[in-house]
Amino acid sequence: MVSRRPAHRAGAGDVPGGRFGTVIFDCDSTLSAIEGITELARAHREEILALTDDAMNGRVPLEEVYGRRLEIIRPCRADLDALAVRYADAALPDARAVVSALHREGVDVRVLSGGLLPAVTAFARQLGIDADHVGAVHVVFDASGAYAGFDRASPLTVSGGKAVIVRHWRATLRAPVMLVGDGITDLEAADEVDLFVAFAGVIERASVAAAARVVVRDRSLAPVLALALGEHPPAHDGDRALYDAGRARLRDAMRDDDADVALGAPPGPPERSPTRSGSS
Repeated sequence: MVSRRPAHRAGAGDVPGGRFGTVIFDCDSTLSAIEGITELARAHREEILALTDDAMNGRVPLEEVYGRRLEIIRPCRADLDALAVRYADAALPDARAVVSALHREGVDVRVLSGGLLPAVTAFARQLGIDADHVGAVHVVFDASGAYAGFDRASPLTVSGGKAVIVRHWRATLRAPVMLVGDGITDLEAADEVDLFVAFAGVIERASVAAAARVVVRDRSLAPVLALALGEHPPAHDGDRALYDAGRARLRDAMRDDDADVALGAPPGPPERSPTRSGSS
């Protein structure tokens, strides 16, 4: 069960420039409107969909389903090449524009996913995100390109793994840090960042939305751009319309008692929530 994190606000003076230094995006159902593992499932789609839904909603720990799904599917190298194309085809309409705008404003953009590294990295590159700014799960193939296993030591295959990766990255991240994602695995890392944004523009997971301080229900990442830049519009004229659209949507996305976070500076260091158990 996931408890709501207590609200913590900071004034504009707490963050120089009143903006975030890093935005970390989930991949599936956030940057792209698909769930990669479901796309790979083919004849096993219903079984894989049910397993994924259980994990992402916190009904079972991720480690109970991660290896099981891959053993059922056994994706080859060509499957992951095709999945990268599917990710790109199903990218959120403004995903590329938002990533480009963030980069132009000097914001570090990263992808953190429990998906499979070859496909996630190829998709991230198409969005303009370098491979060394991507965290995902390594897959092993044999000489013919057939599936031969995955990195069972990866934190991203178990509950709480995204928090482990964010802690590992933290010394190299520009502060403050925002994390944007749709699932329990994203929420588990909320205490390691300065703001967690529940992205419900593709699918809303009730337990995640209930615990997040910010919920974006538009099928758009423009509110993330507006949150990241705060009161400081982008310098590039071509990005201003996207920023303004995001700000216009933020008041509906924010909880009423946290409205100042949307339109002012990012919050300060998060308060710690009670230890959670049984989530994925």
